[in-house]
Amino acid sequence: MLDVINEFLTGKVLIPLVLGLGGYFTFRSKFVQFRFFVHMFDVLHSSWRGGSRQVSSFQALTLSLAGRVGTGNIVGVGIAVSIGGPGAVFWMWMTALMGMSSSFFECTLGQLYKRSDGNGLFRGGPSWYIQHGLDKRWLGMLAAVLLLLTFGFAINGLESHAVSHSLKDAFGLPTMWSGLALSLLLGVVFVGGIKRIAAVADLLVPLKVLAYIGVTAYVIVLQIDHVPATLMTIIKSAFGLDQAFGGLIGSAIIMGVRRGVFSNEAGLGSAPNVASVATINHPVTQGAVQALSVFIDTFVICTSTALMILLSGFYTPGFEGDGIALAQNSLAAVVGEWGRMFISVMLALFVFTAMLYNYYLGENSLRFMFGEPRKILIFYRVLVLLLVFWGSIEDLSTVLAFADITMTLLALVNLTAMALLFKVCLRILRDYDEQRRAGIKTPVFDSKLFLDLDIDPAAWPPLTDRSAAVSHSELASASGLSKRPTQA
Repeated sequence: MLDVINEFLTGKVLIPLVLGLGGYFTFRSKFVQFRFFVHMFDVLHSSWRGGSRQVSSFQALTLSLAGRVGTGNIVGVGIAVSIGGPGAVFWMWMTALMGMSSSFFECTLGQLYKRSDGNGLFRGGPSWYIQHGLDKRWLGMLAAVLLLLTFGFAINGLESHAVSHSLKDAFGLPTMWSGLALSLLLGVVFVGGIKRIAAVADLLVPLKVLAYIGVTAYVIVLQIDHVPATLMTIIKSAFGLDQAFGGLIGSAIIMGVRRGVFSNEAGLGSAPNVASVATINHPVTQGAVQALSVFIDTFVICTSTALMILLSGFYTPGFEGDGIALAQNSLAAVVGEWGRMFISVMLALFVFTAMLYNYYLGENSLRFMFGEPRKILIFYRVLVLLLVFWGSIEDLSTVLAFADITMTLLALVNLTAMALLFKVCLRILRDYDEQRRAGIKTPVFDSKLFLDLDIDPAAWPPLTDRSAAVSHSELASASGLSKRPTQA
């Protein structure tokens, strides 16, 4: 029954919603993901580190990559290719391309409607912009519950199972011991709150991404002569033009979109929760950084996995096996047996940082529902750690279908809210574009220009109270902007 519901929601709801609204956001914003592509790197380069009690834009990026870059980039890609053929990779690309605009605007909204916790940190996400942007707390509560069930509980158990069995296959490590070790390490980080989670992600995410890209790039370079033909096979298979994969076009689209969405999470409403914690000058800044996060996840890391599998010579049409085995055997076919161990170690790193991210999403949901519930948060941490241990030793495959359903429902709620708030998104984007056209290198958000919106003045003080963030010359250059005040 869960599989039937899941197939219906994915085919009839998720795919049209993600691609349709992603295309709408792209067109109405004048293709913002293309216009801002180079600027995304400029923003990331100039993002300043947070203070002792603040989270920087770069740390928010590593936090989002901690969640985006997880089992989906290895296991998910393997599943997509094995079921949908090479063409599934193309539809993952298309999903990410549209998803960059969705992520841009959902994270911009998260920043715009974030709330200060009074201790120098911020809280935000779909529940917040649904309540303060649409004045529908009940819908925000629904989003919080779906986020808690999907990320806080279900996905953590599934990822624990994946990594513990991968370590068992590669090193013979009993699943009970790997599950126990994973639970203890997570517990140490959980008690440090968002600052410790951000610090660990800041350290591990660049390490895991660079190491993984380095090894997969080595495989690609060894087979560089076959790369153009492989890319052509991906494109032809996506439209049923390759004889070997002609019958898989339907599966290619479904698996490509489904795995693409669940890998880069664009539009699901998860990334805005971590994007909202950053201390920045303008909401659009974090939107640009998070759009870049989708690009890195799919176009760089997922593509690296796909090319590694397709170039290895191990994969054949009709392959039967799980995504982990496909990735392990593909790398081992090129570099030797140490490839299996490398995939297991990378999977462990991917899962560990993703679990930190998933945990925080659940904690953020609880804070929206109950405020600062210390006892509930302690109970939640214990429950997550027990679930991680349980998932490491038990097959939770049934939970996967449940997680897919709740994630699809979360996407439905979030994308509907984004569509209703899209005029606000365009206002904020227009403000940012006007400042850039006026020559301001670092645009600054002035909440006095948006008094009709329910914005927290503690999170976004009026511009005159934030004059230290922008130089006098930059503000002076904005004097030609309509209705934009300059510094006195």
